[in-house]
Formats: sequence, structure tokens, C-alpha cells
Amino acid sequence: MAYFVTGATGFIGKNLLGELLKRRGKIYVLVRKGSKRKLKDLVQSLGASPDRIVAVTGDLTRKNLGVTKKQRTALERQVRHFFHLAAIYDLDASSESQDQANIEGTRNAMQLAGTIGARCFHHTSSIAAAGLYHGMFREDMFEEAEGLEHPYFRTKHDSEGLVREECPIPYRIYRPAMVIGHSETGEMDKIDGPYYFFKLIQKMRNAVPSWMPMVGIEGGRLNMVPVDYVVRAMDHIAHQPRLDGGCFHLVDSRPKRIGEVLNLFARSAHAPEMTMRVDARMFAFIPKTVKQAISMLPPVRRISAMILEDLGIPRSVLSFINYPTRFDDRETQKALKGTGIQVPDLDDYAWKLWDYWERNLDPDLFVDRSLRARVEGRVVVVTGGSSGIGRATAEMLASRGAKVVIIARKVEEMEETCDAIKAAGGEAHYYVGDLADTEKCDEVIDRIIEDHGGIDILVNNAGRSIRRSISLSYDRFHDFERTMQLNYFGALRLIMRCLPHMEKRRSGQIVNISSIGVLSNAPRFSAYVASKAALDAFSRCAASEFADLGISFTTINMPLVRTPMIAPTKIYQSVPTISPEEAADMVKQAIIHKPQRIATRLGIFSQVLHALAPKSAEVVMNTAFRLFPDSAAARGKKGEEQAPTSEQIAFASLMRGIHW
Repeated sequence: MAYFVTGATGFIGKNLLGELLKRRGKIYVLVRKGSKRKLKDLVQSLGASPDRIVAVTGDLTRKNLGVTKKQRTALERQVRHFFHLAAIYDLDASSESQDQANIEGTRNAMQLAGTIGARCFHHTSSIAAAGLYHGMFREDMFEEAEGLEHPYFRTKHDSEGLVREECPIPYRIYRPAMVIGHSETGEMDKIDGPYYFFKLIQKMRNAVPSWMPMVGIEGGRLNMVPVDYVVRAMDHIAHQPRLDGGCFHLVDSRPKRIGEVLNLFARSAHAPEMTMRVDARMFAFIPKTVKQAISMLPPVRRISAMILEDLGIPRSVLSFINYPTRFDDRETQKALKGTGIQVPDLDDYAWKLWDYWERNLDPDLFVDRSLRARVEGRVVVVTGGSSGIGRATAEMLASRGAKVVIIARKVEEMEETCDAIKAAGGEAHYYVGDLADTEKCDEVIDRIIEDHGGIDILVNNAGRSIRRSISLSYDRFHDFERTMQLNYFGALRLIMRCLPHMEKRRSGQIVNISSIGVLSNAPRFSAYVASKAALDAFSRCAASEFADLGISFTTINMPLVRTPMIAPTKIYQSVPTISPEEAADMVKQAIIHKPQRIATRLGIFSQVLHALAPKSAEVVMNTAFRLFPDSAAARGKKGEEQAPTSEQIAFASLMRGIHW
């Protein structure tokens, strides 16, 4: 007894081969000329001897599947079971390609099966053949299908109709539900069905804690079955007598609703679950024409397209939210009775599917998110790049192939930094510029663009910090003016000069080094925090305006960093800080992932505390204000600073990274 299989290198096909190998007989497999290597690798992975699986060169779109006359002669009266699995399983494929593969491919497969005298033609159809039928669709139903406007539904229905009307030999039809990964290994070959929502679940997990209650949607019942159930059922039914002409639903008799399914995977991912689910059917009262009119509005189309693209969800998947069809499988259950072949409960293996997806199928795994991939050969401008955070950032970027351009005031320090970068094999250039002078800002950016052809990334790092209480600043208004001039107006002038060129090229990134003080509202830093908060607010507004032009804005709310800028405050020698290299790592993450904001957990907590319990946050900040005095310099006095007390050190350690 021999078998012939089309689509054997596909997901269902290769799992079916594993089942057929448990039986006796050769397995002839249709392969294109360019897929023989793929089949060879598959045979090796299955541990089959080369003489068990025989490649037959052909083409799904040609008569007799493109199998030569010599090959057809050799196959005559040899094949008992002809399994036809080859088809396009893609909701977004073109109508023409689906017609060619699903309909004409089936016609050509039947022709070959008849030519070689196969005993039975096993056609793998799909529950899609029912279209969007409302109600229970039985195994003996076919003509009753409705809602076949989508090419995938139509071609699966019509190809099954061909088998029913034109198959020259006995046939059996199998209608699998949505096929998902192996229930024992989690293996899956592509993102499909519920997998499209895995990125959303992952983003939720990364954004909020697992205990956070979420609002979700409750849709129709999503009928899914693991691939191992499908192939075991097909293999068993194919070898049972007196079942020719039958149609078998390989479905879950107790399908779960979409909300339940998503919560199962959220639980597997340790992501927050949708504790409150809105039934999507409640929107059914809105006339279809009204919904279509709203969805066609340009702003609605653009926003929905951007959201779906970010999550990797095809628009066609949304048609399954209120999937209306249920499936009866009594004939299948009768054929499988006593075999132990049954659909496992998704609760028992959902974690395996999630684990396999995150390790093998997550699209982010195939994107080069290294810093080198982002900056190699690109012009990156770092202000204040001669020391501290700026120098550490410049050296890091240059080591990954960036063309680093430093802007600062002190020539000797810039030369030293550039020499160190060049000695390490990197490329660096420097330009003298006082960023407190807005006209100088324009000049230096124009020179850089002229010399290097453009700016890909601007890191606004240069800044001025002043630690002085407001009560000691009544006659020092210039403190607020000069911090605003450098930290806000200087940085803003650079951004405004870069943006026209970035806009023209439709690409670019602005990274602004801000402060944790903006989130914590640190006392004694009112001038500094206000200037950084202004830049933060501008960046949020700008991000909204340039989102569709390939220009991103990232704000880094940097914690306390041990740099020359904090040296005058002696108490900082005894409190926890991060190094310039650790700060540069935050810039690295900003460039790689391009988020709107990067902040420490304490910074985010401070922001949340100020939003939810502002009075409590105020008391905490006031306690810190009284605990940490103004420096002698801030008070206009000379002399050594007093050593920090154990109470001060303990408080600063608890609030690691906040400026006091």
C-alpha cells in the first residue's frame, strides 16, 4: 500500500507524514523543483529512511500536477490513498492566487489521482467552506453555505464542490477547524488565528502588572484544534472501511469564546487578563451601512490601520470577532469512537503554544534590534559630548559604527574624546558651539548638515543644573533664565533646525536627556526641572505631529548620574548614583526601541503617586526638602559641607536616583 501527498511540506502535511510513517508502504510526495532540499530536511527531521518518502517533481497549477508521463506510469496502481492538502491558507492572499491554488490545484490533483488509479481521494477542505453561516452547520451540509464573499471562503467552498461533483474516484472530505500548534510540543509554523493577538498580549504584559484588571471584548466562539488531533483523526478515518463520500468536521465540540481564549493565553504569558469583557454583539444594532461609512472615514481608517500594523493584526482577522457558525461533528465522533483520539482542552496546553510562539515565532525575534543595526554608518549628533553622559554615549555609539558628531564648548575636552574614539577604531568629529546662544545653534547644525549630508539622530544631552531652594532664589531670577536658555531654548533650537531635513528624508530620531526630577517634582531643582519639563512637553506634542513621517521623539528621565555637573554638591558623594556608562545604556535602549519615554521604575512610581495621591507625594517631597539642606554655595557661603547624616544616606538610598 502506498500513499501520495500534496502539500507534505506544509504544517498539516509534515505532521500527517509523521502519522503515515507509522504504517507500512511508500509515501510519494509532490514537490516543486526548488523544494527538494526542504523535503530532504523534513525527511531527516522525521527520522525516516530515504526509501520511505519519495519525491515526485511537479506543480500544483499544471494538469496532472505537472507530473511527467514516465512518473505517472510508474505510479499506476501503486497508490491506495491520495491525500490532497496543498492550498493557500492565507486570508490576505489575492483572489487570483487562491483561485489558482485552491480550485485549479484541486482539479489537477483529482485528475492525477484518477490517472494513476488511486483508490481514494482524501480532500482537505476547511470549515471556511461554510462561509459565515448563521447557526449549526452539519457535516452533510454544503449548498447551505452563506457569506462566501471573501476569496478564502469562496475558494475553499468551490474546491470542495469540485470534489463532490467531478472526482473520478471515491473521495472523503475533511473540514478542519482553525489549526493551531501541536498540543504536546507547541510547534507551529506561522502566525495565524489567535496568534495574531499574541503581540497585543505581550505588550500588555510589558506595560502593566499581571494583577491589573483590564477591559476586553467578548466575541463569538472560535473553533480551534491542535494539528496533532487533525492528523491523527485524518489518518484513522482514511483507513476505515465504508466511509467513502463522507465529510468529517475535525472541530472542537465545545469551542470557547474569543474573550476566554485571549484570557487563557494572557494567563500563560503572565499578562493581565480581561476581567470585564464587552460583548461585541451589542454593536449589532448599528446598521451595517453606518458601520461601513464610519470605518471608511480617512481619520478612522488611518488610526485603525496604524494600530493594527503596530500589533501585527490583519484587518481580515476582525471578521472573526463575531464568528456566527457552530459545527456538528457527530460523524467524525462515530468514526473515532473507541480510539482515544479527541480534542485536548486548550486550558491544558495553551502555555505550550505561548512558549513556542515567544521562543520561535515572535516577529521581534527576526528584527535586528542591535545598536549597530540602528546606527552603523549614520550621523549621530551628541551635545555635551566631551564629558560625562555625553562622552560615554559618544564612545558607545562610535564603537557600533556610528559617525559621531560632538557639540560642546571646550575644545581640549572634545579633542580628547575624539582622539579616544578614533584610537578605538571609531569615527568622530567635533564642532564648537555655545548652545545657550540660539544663533550659534543654527550655525552649528547647518555646518554639520553641510559637512556630513544630514543628521540621523540628535541626542540633546547638554544641560545645566542648579540646586537651590526657591526662598534663596528671590534675587536670582537669572538662574531660571539661564537654565531655560540652555536646557529648553538651546535644545529646541537644535531640534527645529534638524526637523526640516529629517522631514524631507522622512526619517530621524530626537533623544532628549531629561530628568527623573520631572516625574518626582524634586524640591530645590525648580529652575532645572521646569526647563526639562518644558522640553518634555514639546517632545510629546511634536511626536504627535511627526508620527507618520518616520521621525520619533524619545525622552529619557535620567536618574542621578555621577558626572562633573553634580560634583559641587558634596552630599552626592555618599548617595546612590548611576555611572555615565549606565546612563549611556539608557540612550542605547532609546535608539534601539524608540519609545516615547524611558524612565526608572522609581520615576514611574513617582509620577503615578503624584497623579493618584498628590497630597501624599507632596508630604514625601517636603520631608526630603527639610532633610537635605541647601549647600554652602547655594547659601552664598564658603566652607566645607557637613558630612551627610545616616538618616540622609538611608533616605537617599531608599529613593535611589532622585535628586535631593
